[in-house]
Amino acid sequence: MAICYDRLFHLMIDKKISNAQLKEKAGFSANIITRLKRNEYVSIESIEKICRAMGCGVDDILEFVPEEE
Repeated sequence: MAICYDRLFHLMIDKKISNAQLKEKAGFSANIITRLKRNEYVSIESIEKICRAMGCGVDDILEFVPEEE
């Protein structure tokens, strides 16, 4: 299973929050934003920080998608 963070970016658009604002509110590096955009591994600690900053749950920012074979 792969993880997709498209839900996070849709939520950011809905709440009018930029990448820089999320980075500042959640307190992580720009590298995390890059990893999210690439649907790469992000630690549970970072996911928790995003959820707290956005006032949402995990299922609001990510989804599991089946990997293509």
